[in-house]
Amino acid sequence: MTLVDSHTHLDAAARSGALPELVRRAREAGVGWMVAVGTEPGDWALYRELARANRDCIRHTVGVHPCSVGEGWEAAVAEIEGYWRAGAADAPVALGECGLDRFHLPKAPAEAARILGLQKAAFEAQLAIARRLGCALVIHSRGAFRECVEMIDASGVNWGRVVFHCFSEGEPEILELARRGGRGSFTGILTYKNADGVRAAAKAQGLARLMIETDAPFLAPAPHRGKPNEPAYLRHTAEYAAGLFGVGLDELADATTATARAFYGF
Repeated sequence: MTLVDSHTHLDAAARSGALPELVRRAREAGVGWMVAVGTEPGDWALYRELARANRDCIRHTVGVHPCSVGEGWEAAVAEIEGYWRAGAADAPVALGECGLDRFHLPKAPAEAARILGLQKAAFEAQLAIARRLGCALVIHSRGAFRECVEMIDASGVNWGRVVFHCFSEGEPEILELARRGGRGSFTGILTYKNADGVRAAAKAQGLARLMIETDAPFLAPAPHRGKPNEPAYLRHTAEYAAGLFGVGLDELADATTATARAFYGF
């Protein structure tokens, strides 16, 4: 059995020297692959080096997270395409995560509007790059589902290469993505007692299109909720999802691994 953690953050573990043990625990739990997702220039080169050093288990992405967007976002976004020019062996497997985040906006309305404007400009620029590259695209959408969908529609990006990571909307929203050819990826939220809408969305999308992730170090699944998350804990989400879909763990692993590897192209 092999699982793919389709969205995780490994920068803190790498910088603290904890990555070898983290990878060991992941492998012992059946997690054979991890996609380290970029959020700002400070982690892009690190993730490329991690992927080079761990070609048998780590892939990486490059993108500017909406909460990393500041006044100098143009300079950061201008660096993105260079990571694809380095050569196929070292190229990212996706652009992202990028998108919009209303949850973390300042309380003052004028400042919130200003920051959201910067987020939208940076997102639009990254959508244009994704269209040029024809690459997979990892979307961060928090409190901004409709706006993200509308901007992706307007960009001309191939919806078949789009995933809304940490999907936390409901069935109507996942079906809206599916109609366009996009998909959602699901975290340990699936295991939370108050997440009926998220479970309904996962089932509506179907096992054949399911991707699972940790978004570590955030959103640890039950029974580790409230603790720092890590890729090894993906097994808990996988076991829960297998029960949700009424299949065995091996079947769930085979389906989600095939989908994640096809989506990211590795």
